[in-house]
Amino acid sequence: MAGYCSGLTRPARGEVLHFSEDPSITVFEPHVAATARQAEPYVWAVDFDHSPSYWFPRDCPRILTWASTTTTQADRDRFLGRSSRVHAIEYRWLQRMESVVLYAYRFSASVFAPFGTPKPHAWVATVPIRPLGPPRPVGSLLGAHAAAGIELRLLAELGPYWHEVIASTVGYSGIRLRNARIRNQITFQAWPRPDCRCASPKPSGAAPSL
Repeated sequence: MAGYCSGLTRPARGEVLHFSEDPSITVFEPHVAATARQAEPYVWAVDFDHSPSYWFPRDCPRILTWASTTTTQADRDRFLGRSSRVHAIEYRWLQRMESVVLYAYRFSASVFAPFGTPKPHAWVATVPIRPLGPPRPVGSLLGAHAAAGIELRLLAELGPYWHEVIASTVGYSGIRLRNARIRNQITFQAWPRPDCRCASPKPSGAAPSL
């Protein structure tokens, strides 16, 4: 991780990013993602604040936590410690995290609309989109976390931790949890409860959000 991360990890002002392990995409066609909860086809992208949620191999299950405006001091101490944001993955994904080559595609934000309620967590387009240029490597994913000041935690399994997180007052998001290890009949909810705090992570770093 010398020098942390030298790749493209955040969009510039007026842009959004799409992260992918495929460097050969020339046109992004609207589609209904396998994990989507809506029937409309979209091209998906993320802004500055939400980019860290995708500094992972595509199928890596992860739990993301941060302090919200309603987080208690006890929960802040318990789940975040001295960190402003914590990402958790399972040990078995660490090797893939270190070896995967992830690319960032740049799009103009002007053709995208914010998606998600009560606060947007993604940007979507309903027409085919050509990137602004060739994809750029993200670089070391561990280095990206370190450079952004985001703590990365390794757990044997995410299930028990997930149930503690959703019962707390921290902000959280769970991605690709269907791929997590399940033991002792611990299962994941398909998605956080309707009143979850999953759409408004506090930004890491000094640059403004789009």
